[in-house]
Amino acid sequence: MLAGAVGLFATYAGLEVDSTEVGSIPVTLFQAKNAPPGPVVVVAHGFAGSRQLMHPFAVSLARAGYRALVFDFPGHGRNTQPLAGRIGDEARAAALLDALSAVVDHARTLPDADAPLALLGHSMAGDIATRYANDAPNDDAGGHPGVRALVAVSPYLSLSVDRLPAVNLLFIYGAWEPQVIQEQGRAAVAAVADVDADAIATDTTYGSFADGTARRLVIAEGVEHIGVLYSATALQAALDWLDAAFGEHAPVSAAVAGGVDQRPPWLGLYYLGVLLLAWPLALRLPPVSAQRLGAGAEPDWGWRRFWPIAVVPALLTPLLLWPVPTDFLAIAIGDYIALHFGLYGLLTLIGLWRLGTLPRLGGASLSALVTAIAMVAVFETLALSLPTDLFVASYLPAPHRLATVAALFAGTLVWFVADEWLTRGPGAPRAAYALTKALFLVSLMLAVALNLSELFFLVIIIPAILVLFLVYGLFSGWIYRRTGQPLVAAVTNAFAFASAIAVSFPLID
Repeated sequence: MLAGAVGLFATYAGLEVDSTEVGSIPVTLFQAKNAPPGPVVVVAHGFAGSRQLMHPFAVSLARAGYRALVFDFPGHGRNTQPLAGRIGDEARAAALLDALSAVVDHARTLPDADAPLALLGHSMAGDIATRYANDAPNDDAGGHPGVRALVAVSPYLSLSVDRLPAVNLLFIYGAWEPQVIQEQGRAAVAAVADVDADAIATDTTYGSFADGTARRLVIAEGVEHIGVLYSATALQAALDWLDAAFGEHAPVSAAVAGGVDQRPPWLGLYYLGVLLLAWPLALRLPPVSAQRLGAGAEPDWGWRRFWPIAVVPALLTPLLLWPVPTDFLAIAIGDYIALHFGLYGLLTLIGLWRLGTLPRLGGASLSALVTAIAMVAVFETLALSLPTDLFVASYLPAPHRLATVAALFAGTLVWFVADEWLTRGPGAPRAAYALTKALFLVSLMLAVALNLSELFFLVIIIPAILVLFLVYGLFSGWIYRRTGQPLVAAVTNAFAFASAIAVSFPLID
């Protein structure tokens, strides 16, 4: 774990990292120490993203001699300004464009930053960056927009191909992303190549850098919508494109040794260390119950009694929530997730009640229960939440999000209490815990299928929920074996999920 942490901090060696605010927008500047000012690249995150998520690109650019600005859009990360409008509304696009414009204006105040700059946007921001470049004033000496180059990483484009800006444009996608998304990039490149989209070759430049029509398509192997941000192929492709676009004005050599950002191995080493440390630390928890509690402690408990309680809520929850409004919280998509957790858990509790078993203390020591919950919460905050917030994505809730965390916790707590009780106990089926997590993900996918227009972005975070289930599921097993009380992990896991959801999804008007 220590080696992983050292490697992650070393990622920023040789760089100056300075933070400021532009209105309500937190902005961080990455540049090489003691290097001449290089061209400026404004780097923008996608929906439910944050500045930290774009650090691999910012670090790679700064090492190469560029100056990279990352920032939090309204409603995201540490930005306290809510995001206006709904998904697909012009009001939302306008709010995002205003934020990007403000950061670009700030970038032009940097020393020697009056020359054309570049934009790099992921997902939602890929679209916003193309729209900004399309509307930008023609302040380049050649009559082109003041944006020299644009890198769109896994963008969802709202502009038609014939309205894309006359700016050197690189499209990068993960190979595991939906083909319908990649086809947008192919069509955009084909528009300047005068060939069919199916005939577009990857890693090939079409058009001309001289007149701002150069376009290229890059497919990063082995990654999806989020993994593409860590792909060495994607990072190097962006650098090569910017070097070609800026020409003689590009940095002549790397300002910091080390090449593109390569944090994935260090992240893997760090999180592996956390898992290896969690088991012996779990042995230090106080025993809470003399007997292992849970539905599996009931007589004659087994698959026959388990199956209906596990499956019925998974199917009923998306059907019952289909017509229900989901705008009771000031957080996009997260309000639906809170409802899904809460109703799913309530249906599970009803099933447990009908079979004569409900979560209870069962003679357990209340002081030991509180102590165990506090110990687990401290470990998860220091070992997981804080490092993730520093090196991966916004993960620690800022004060303005605490009310949202509390509201989400009310929903996640119901589900985790019901689920932990259902899957624990001496007589619980061995695969019960893993099965209920799989059923929950299936239930979310059914919800998306029933309401694709409103819940599409759930598809993106389902892999993240799977990772959280795996990590906190391991913690849960170790905690239960030591304490004998399912409620310890139920409370800590519920808070971890509520916090992660509240921080990830944007706050809205």
